Formats: sequence, C-alpha cells, structure tokens
Amino acid sequence: MKKQLALAVLLTAGTLGGCVTTSEIAEVRAMAEKAQATADQALAAANSAKSTADQASATANAASAKADSAEATANQVNEKIDRMFKKSMMK
Repeated sequence: MKKQLALAVLLTAGTLGGCVTTSEIAEVRAMAEKAQATADQALAAANSAKSTADQASATANAASAKADSAEATANQVNEKIDRMFKKSMMK
C-alpha cells in the first residue's frame, strides 16, 4: 500500500514537473521495499516481544499460585502449632 502510494506520488509529481525516469521509479520502489522490509522486521520483533511477555506473565502467574499455596500451608501449620501450644499449656 505504501509502495503504491509513493509510486503514485512520484508519478504525479513527475507528470506535473516533467518526465519521470525509469531510474527514479526504481529508486522510489527500492525505498518503498526497504521501508516495507523494516516494517516487517519491526512487526516480527514486536511479535517476539509479545510472546516473551506472555511467557513471563504465565510464569509470574504460576509463581503467584505457588506462593498462595505456600502461604495457606504456612497458615495451617501455624494454627496447628498454636493449638498444640494451647493444649500443652492446659496440662
């Protein structure tokens, strides 16, 4: 789309200002292709970054779940120790 737009602009400018040479068209086409390649690389990098972020989020969620489980276990152990202490104090 951008290539076509750039080419159309060049052709229009060339028509208004004089003849457009084949080399000028080739130069504009090369610039448009380079811009497209750069955009494609940026998209690939963004997709890779999103994938990495998604993996990091999943890992963080798993770690949070494990921490919640460990906290619940620790609370159960503390309650059990408190009951045992109270029971021993009653003897």
